[in-house]
Amino acid sequence: MYISSRFRAFAAGAALLASAAIAQAQLAPPALSNVVILATGGTIAGAGASAVNSATYAAAKVGVEKLIAGLPELSKVANVRGEQVFQVASESLTNDNLLTLAKRVSALAKQPDVDGIVITHGTDTVEETAYFLTLTVHTNKPIVMVASMRPGTALSADGALNLYDAVSVAGSKDAMGKGVLLTMNDSIESGRDVSKNVNIKPSAFTSQWGPLGMVVEGRNYWFRAPVKRHTMNSEFDIDTITALPPVEIAMGYEGVASTAIDALGKSGIKALVHGGPGNGSVADRIVPSLQKVRADGIVVIRSSRVPDGFVIRNAEQPDDKYDWVVSHDLRPQKARILAMVALTKTSDTKELQRIFWEY
Repeated sequence: MYISSRFRAFAAGAALLASAAIAQAQLAPPALSNVVILATGGTIAGAGASAVNSATYAAAKVGVEKLIAGLPELSKVANVRGEQVFQVASESLTNDNLLTLAKRVSALAKQPDVDGIVITHGTDTVEETAYFLTLTVHTNKPIVMVASMRPGTALSADGALNLYDAVSVAGSKDAMGKGVLLTMNDSIESGRDVSKNVNIKPSAFTSQWGPLGMVVEGRNYWFRAPVKRHTMNSEFDIDTITALPPVEIAMGYEGVASTAIDALGKSGIKALVHGGPGNGSVADRIVPSLQKVRADGIVVIRSSRVPDGFVIRNAEQPDDKYDWVVSHDLRPQKARILAMVALTKTSDTKELQRIFWEY
């Protein structure tokens, strides 16, 4: 009887302690995600001579550790560490830089102690890097590009909030599986769709198909999801790519001559993107030059310089007859990225056209 009473008292005490532990666990804040910031340079790492210099400044001057130290609020949304991959103004990035960055992202994504990756980048070509990573890195973990239109030294600098938002999104479970993202000016954009449309305003980046969502005070609001193939569903894998074939762009305009096409056709390129007006229109006087380029084994991709819309096959030119490829809704600079990646697998124009439809 005495033992039974002691046992009941012990059991009651144990139950009370267990209930207290559960209650404490429920009150405790959730564990923070582990986010790695890869820095590459750009305006977000820039500095101007004074606070009023929002457009004249030197890019790629501030290192990643200083960026992180200058934003202590990051510690409240994630466990953050940084790596300086390179320090370059993005207009000067090379194909080798793309490969180096993508391979590092891929390696980090495989680590179980990494939940998300943020990449600071210059605005001039961030859309191209974002698309390259979308095509080649196999992971469901959030990869978030971030940039700024004003250096951190300027009045109303946008970099700090953009970086905070990027880290917040990268550490969010609901950002998984959505491909590579870009967070700027409160918007969450698709790395495939987004483009820089203004060269001096914080609202520079938009997509013709609209943002995927918004991030406000650390909370994500989603409106749509990407439907094109990306990351885990891509047939391309950065771990097997060692080099990118040369692809160039020739723009179309009123009075255009064949000079650029003729020269590029002799330069050793594997594909040529023609960025034409309207529906990827091609001036009649340069059609023979593009036909010769194709006859010489160079893939011709018909694209449009128009910001929004897409190129319709066989509408402006007999693409089937000329054995050309159309870029779908990709602008010339993004068509070049996809062409480089696709050519690591095939040079068959029917296969290349399939790839442009699917990605």
